[in-house]
This record gives sequence, structure tokens and C-alpha cells, in this order.
Amino acid sequence: MTRVGPRPVLKDISFSIKKGDKLGILGCNGAGKSTLIRLISGTELPSSGHIHRGMNLSWPLAFQGGFVGGLSGVENLRFICRIYNVEYQAALESVKEFSELGIYLREPVKTYSAGMRARLAFAISLAVDFDCYLIDEISAVGDKRFNTRCRKAFFDTRKDRSIIMVSHFYGVIKEYCNMIGVLEQGKFIYFDDVKEAMKYYDVSLQTKHITF
Repeated sequence: MTRVGPRPVLKDISFSIKKGDKLGILGCNGAGKSTLIRLISGTELPSSGHIHRGMNLSWPLAFQGGFVGGLSGVENLRFICRIYNVEYQAALESVKEFSELGIYLREPVKTYSAGMRARLAFAISLAVDFDCYLIDEISAVGDKRFNTRCRKAFFDTRKDRSIIMVSHFYGVIKEYCNMIGVLEQGKFIYFDDVKEAMKYYDVSLQTKHITF
């Protein structure tokens, strides 16, 4: 809903992926990429249509709205372990090693910087065994070294898992995804050829305009 009335963000979108597929979705800022990821994960409900989830899906990585700010990183982890039936002690060691947050794991999450929250979110997601990971702009997470570790964790160590990744940069999508689509004006356009998708996206960027 906007000040001038309702505005559909996504319209008539339909696609499916199988286990092991890696779908990259390109879109300009405001195209609805993050909204689509939240809808797939179930953190946001669609106003119409149906989403069938035949795999165990992660929460949207880079979205940290699920944390309880007054609880520490460790307490948030313990809560998530109970929900997903994960052995807490093993998960704690994994999160300590990957997040590199040290003593701050025992501080309230509301005191974390955006980068620290992202580290915690990615580390916890790796401690839970998901069939499909939902990734929102992985290239924007953390410093270069941590970003490299995230890519290795998702694209090398867990290369048998499915991934749905949205981004407005096609570098990482071109490198790791075997399926590709473009979000434009609320519609999802699927391409069999990555180069054709990139060409279409480049033209879309050049002709994009905002109507007030």
C-alpha cells in the first residue's frame, strides 16, 4: 500500500525448483526481490496465490528480523535449536567458529551492528540442516574475508543443496546458479540461457524509470 493507493509488487509469478537446483533472480532496486524471498520463506503472506514448499527452507539470509533483540546471540541460538530440533551444544560450537563474534555472542542482539547480526544469521543458518537456502544479496554481507567464507560454505560445502538467491549484481549468480530469471515490473521472466538473461537485464537497467 502506498499513499496513492495499493500497488502490486509481484504479479502472476510461477516457478519451481528441484533439490540441488540453484536459482538466481536478478532485479533492480525496488523490483520485489526481498519481498519474493520473504514470501517463499513464509515470513510474509501473499495476498493471493499459493506457495508449495516441498523442501525444508531456511529463513531469508541477510534478513535478521527473526531475532529477539533483548536476548543474546546464544539465547537466540538456543531458541532456534528448539524450533528445528537441533542439538544445541554442537550448534553452539559451529556458530562460535563461523561467526567469530567471540564474547559478543553473549551480549543482547539489539546491541549488534548490522554486520554482526548478519554474521550471526549466517552462522546459525549453517548450524541447521536445510534442504534449500534463501539468500538475499550475499555479496553485501560482512567484510571480504567473511563474504568469501559464506560463498564457500554455501556453494562448495553444501553444493548438493538447493539455493534461491536474489541480487541486483549478476557476478555471483552467473558463477554459481544453473537457473536464472529476471524480476521486472512485478513479473518473473525465466531464461534458459544465462547470457540472454544478463543481456535482457542490462537493457532493463538502461531503460528503467520511476513513475510518480
